[in-house]
Amino acid sequence: MATIKDIAKHAGVSVTTVSRALNGYSDVNEKTREKIKAVARELQYSPNLLARSLVMKKTKTIGLLVSGMRIEGSKDNFTYEVLCGINDCAGERGYDLILFSTNSEQQQQKTYNQLCQERKVDGVILQGIKTDDPYLKEVVESDIPCVLVDIPIESDSVGYVTTNNKQGAKIAVDHLIELGHRQIGMINGHEQAFVSKQRLQGYQEALDQAKIDYQEQYVVNGSFLESEAEVQAEKLLHAHPEITAVFCASDLMALGAMKAARRMGKRIPDDLSVAGFDNIMLASYSSPTLTTIAQDRYQIGFESAILLIDMLEGKDGTHKKVLKTSLVKRESTQLKPTRSFSTKTT
Repeated sequence: MATIKDIAKHAGVSVTTVSRALNGYSDVNEKTREKIKAVARELQYSPNLLARSLVMKKTKTIGLLVSGMRIEGSKDNFTYEVLCGINDCAGERGYDLILFSTNSEQQQQKTYNQLCQERKVDGVILQGIKTDDPYLKEVVESDIPCVLVDIPIESDSVGYVTTNNKQGAKIAVDHLIELGHRQIGMINGHEQAFVSKQRLQGYQEALDQAKIDYQEQYVVNGSFLESEAEVQAEKLLHAHPEITAVFCASDLMALGAMKAARRMGKRIPDDLSVAGFDNIMLASYSSPTLTTIAQDRYQIGFESAILLIDMLEGKDGTHKKVLKTSLVKRESTQLKPTRSFSTKTT
């Protein structure tokens, strides 16, 4: 196996010059650098990554740390699509990627810094972190560069990538209002998610601009789970039969709400319009197909990797990226039904 000494001998330069050329140092003449690279290719040189990391004190490895990764999340493919975006960007920039997960029990055993040092990562992208997660304070105070997904915190070593959740929710509710709905319920996620707060704000803003009073009792939490949303939707629709449309803060919860409505004998969209958020693959296969707000999970991952690697390489610029959303109109929403409800069911 060829070494940098072999390359130096064939190229007629010093071992130091070869090392600096292959590691991207700017003080090497470009013509010399190209000559060294050509010899390295000819000799089929493969760098010793461990040795390089010891010299440069960098591993050129980034991590995706996912909190609370569970099998229930496989339905919406959120983590997988984010992972694909990170992986593609990391590969283009010459970085390796590792995936590791954590939960509340593991966090009591190891600090965030310990976890990162064990994995030997230069920086981390964090996804699924809640606002009350004990790691969040550690992340912000750590000197390990990181990018947060859907948590808007920014500093010299912390960046974030998110979707414009408030605007996306407003677009969805505006669509329902344009269809004539005024009694519009909402199934939100949970109080420990920034996206839940932002989507609730979008819901409220749309109602306010349409001069529709906000009804706190019209909003329930489904914990971003299909099963929990199904339970909460049934309770909501029983308590408030006057509701003619529901905006759900995720497509999985929208699918759960549709199940509940059908079990109650409501036809979608004839009796109840339902809109979701995410545009997961299942949204286009449900019956009826689901009207939703599309966000690009792959691009969230790709942009997260760009921000993190730029920080690791000392590039100037913003440490945040907010992506746009778009409304995807399908079969689950239509004009408000003429039938009205004046009494509560028991």
